[in-house]
Amino acid sequence: MGIDHIKIVGVLGAGTMGNGIAHVFARCGFQVILRDVEERFLDRALETITKNLDREIKKGKVAEADKPRILGRLQLVSDPAQLAGADFVVEAISERLDLKLTALKEADKLLRPEVILASNTSSISITQLAAATSRPDCFIGMHFMNPAPVMVLIEVIRGLQTSDATFVTTMALCEKLGKKPVAVNDSPGFVSNRVLMPMINEAAFCVMEGVAAPEAVDAVTKLGMNHPMGPLELADLIGLDICLAILEVLYTGFGDSKYRPCPLLRKMVAAGWLGRKSGRGFYTYAA
Repeated sequence: MGIDHIKIVGVLGAGTMGNGIAHVFARCGFQVILRDVEERFLDRALETITKNLDREIKKGKVAEADKPRILGRLQLVSDPAQLAGADFVVEAISERLDLKLTALKEADKLLRPEVILASNTSSISITQLAAATSRPDCFIGMHFMNPAPVMVLIEVIRGLQTSDATFVTTMALCEKLGKKPVAVNDSPGFVSNRVLMPMINEAAFCVMEGVAAPEAVDAVTKLGMNHPMGPLELADLIGLDICLAILEVLYTGFGDSKYRPCPLLRKMVAAGWLGRKSGRGFYTYAA
């Protein structure tokens, strides 16, 4: 299906990435079907999208008059059957292979054969996910950065089976969203997380070994390397559970000890200290 035929976009999962992706598509004029399993997740997503739109209006990036039109393009549903009319679908649920496979297989059965199915996975094999569907040639990775409405990069990941037509259409769609797509091939962690996660992991080791406090580790990175955020601040923003899951994929995928997750990171996730979303990670956050 060519870019001109994509009018309705389905988004699977209304969490942090899912609602951000829905926001981006709706802002750019697409009708969006945002699907999650429970109404409370959808209600929270709508609240988040509304707040983020208000922030964009204050910054002059979105006109006040456009807000009701953007929100009006969103259809929030819990019934998966309502995805059947979508022309393009992005899966953005939790970074767990079993959950993704369940959601993708369900969507695959509902969609027309020519519809492209994309995954926003940050580390899981696109080739493996594609093989679980009936449309491996129409399957691709579309990895948005967090926060999706702000960050311009999208990693576009080709699986072994991804057709040229699927790749070209997806790259064009990214550009239509005002994003900067970068093409990469399927490999654990792709490029972004293969580079980022070892840095976060090593920062966690520095804290665990008493080399420096989190504030000091982040200060060195920001002041010495000109990064806008330190690795531990960024880990808290991403979610320590997500960081750990990605490191596990890297460690398993490459079998290389340099990707071994820091024991402190494992312990913090076990304690429920997941970063901003839980109120505590390497830093403490107000409720």
